[in-house]
Amino acid sequence: MSFYTSLSGLKNAQTDLGVISHNIANVETYGFKQSSTQFSDIVVGSAFSNPKLTQGIGASVEAIVQNFKLGPIEQTGAALDVAIAGDGFFSTVSAASGNTLYTRNGSFQMDANGFIHDGSDNRLQVFPTDAAGTVTSTTPVSAQVPQTNAAGSEFVSVTVEENGNVNAGYADGSVVAIGKVALASFTTPTGLKQVGSSNWQTSGLSGPAKMGQPGVGLYGGLRSGSLERSNVDIAEELVSLITAQRNFQANAKAIDTATQIGQTVINLRT
Repeated sequence: MSFYTSLSGLKNAQTDLGVISHNIANVETYGFKQSSTQFSDIVVGSAFSNPKLTQGIGASVEAIVQNFKLGPIEQTGAALDVAIAGDGFFSTVSAASGNTLYTRNGSFQMDANGFIHDGSDNRLQVFPTDAAGTVTSTTPVSAQVPQTNAAGSEFVSVTVEENGNVNAGYADGSVVAIGKVALASFTTPTGLKQVGSSNWQTSGLSGPAKMGQPGVGLYGGLRSGSLERSNVDIAEELVSLITAQRNFQANAKAIDTATQIGQTVINLRT
């Protein structure tokens, strides 16, 4: 029994090492959120078991929980680098699959057709507005900057304001609002499904996305020319790495001891 008890601890330590290694590997990934492993003990008994003599039989991984605390804000100076100074997620839609994704990585760029997208061609979602920046619909659409304005002047610049307004500037000096960045929030953000590239999708645990405007209610304002770095604390992860390694070694030693005892018993019987 002790062999399998220690084996469960060994597997758990290996899982913990994997989670910590993943955190350390993404310490420079924009918008990345740290995860931690939670364990629970395993106890099996029956109605006829003596509570004073009930013995545990190991441990199991209860959950791998994401930590959505705000990461450091780094200034980049790029107009389409945007950080959320508070709660909320950028909403994007994949140009290839049409799937809706949510991210804290606000590193965006513009393609030849004027669509604002991330490095994986997921298009930023905005609320439609009139030319003055007043929201005209609460249904998000893909942000697209017209290459010329109504007067035929060519596009020259784009800016994102703290309140989420995306403004396009043209050669004749005019500035036109093309939309307001749509932010998403969730009842249980720790229930979001990780899909890579600092992106998440909704799940039955997270609940549906609730859309809102930057700087309104629980949604944070935007910081143009900045990006949110990973919230991984490298010193904390290194300490956790040492602890997980010691746990792994201790369980491996317990397995080795149980094997030796078992072999000794077999030798005595023979």
